[in-house]
Amino acid sequence: MPWKETCAVEERMRFVMERELRELSMAALCRKFGVTRPVGYKWLERYRAEGVKGLQDRSRASKHHPNAVPIEVEEALLAVRRRHRYWGPRKILAWLERQHPQQRWPVASTMGEILRRHGLTVPRKRKRRCPPLGRPLSNGETPNAVWCADFKGWFRTGDGCRCDALTVMDHWSRYLLRCQLLQKTGYEATRALFEAVFCEYGLPQVIRTDNGTPFATRGTAGLSKLSVWWLRLGIQPERIEPGQPQQNGAQERLHLTLKQETATPPQPSWRAQQQSMHRFRHQYNHDRPHEALGQKVPASRYQPSPRAYPDRLPQPEYPDHLLLRRVQISGEFYWKHTKVFLGEALAKQTVALEPIDQRYYRVYFTHLQLGIFDSDSFKMLSPAELAKLKRQWLQE
Repeated sequence: MPWKETCAVEERMRFVMERELRELSMAALCRKFGVTRPVGYKWLERYRAEGVKGLQDRSRASKHHPNAVPIEVEEALLAVRRRHRYWGPRKILAWLERQHPQQRWPVASTMGEILRRHGLTVPRKRKRRCPPLGRPLSNGETPNAVWCADFKGWFRTGDGCRCDALTVMDHWSRYLLRCQLLQKTGYEATRALFEAVFCEYGLPQVIRTDNGTPFATRGTAGLSKLSVWWLRLGIQPERIEPGQPQQNGAQERLHLTLKQETATPPQPSWRAQQQSMHRFRHQYNHDRPHEALGQKVPASRYQPSPRAYPDRLPQPEYPDHLLLRRVQISGEFYWKHTKVFLGEALAKQTVALEPIDQRYYRVYFTHLQLGIFDSDSFKMLSPAELAKLKRQWLQE
């Protein structure tokens, strides 16, 4: 004979009815139904107070929450989020603590739950991350040790004008030095903008860029006219590896925020877009907490460089034992009345040659080694030829 199915409410009702008959003691009745005496008395009291309804299961959740977020605190959080649509809970918390230090604010995870409950969060798609680069880039630990520069991907304003935004940021403090739209992305326009930045903030030690124009070329040592100018100023150009944007991750993250805040959707005109970027730059430097800075603002950590922009462009200085050659406007220098092509980016510049032996010379521009010159073939060695030569030297 199969077991009869029953539910908890029916069992409790049977327990109450048998107790009303008084045929068993309370202890015996509780043993029969497999419950403790306090549980048995609880169900009897609920039945006498509420009838059959009192035998239903009830939620165990607390009716009073001493740590519940007050409504005025929640409204303040939501107001900040509506003003800054792309700020996360940690940034909002840091901003509120700075603006209202006497107020007790909930933790970031609670703020995140409030935002989710009000439909103000969008879950991010998980991305496959590239492994870290084995060769580390410069680690700037002071302001102006490393600047990062890049062109944000172009877009069009509402009236159809093309926008190319050049951003320049101090890596250590995350201070946004420039966020400027350029009508052309060539050497002249880019140099003019950097001149304005150097005049206002001084010179950095290193400028990190990608491998695109006008920062690099496919010529000798990847130099461009812009990077040659930087070298003359005593600035070391530093390029990430091709196809590895995560090596300049701070700049890429800046561009995402810039797009969200100023170009989603784009402004109706080129001038309105530039004004929007000016407002963004001020907010980014002075108002927006930065997680990499311990939720401080970049302006609290940045100070201009003590290296001032010179009135005249200095000439490269070389030790006396090096051989000097002047690069012609066509990108060539003369060796024993024979032209040796070096690169158009170095036109009108002075390079130095350091002898290795009677045949090979190291070629320098300022402190940067450009490669190895073969005086027998009157040419700069290609990467493959240089690798072969190094293997020969090791065998010797």
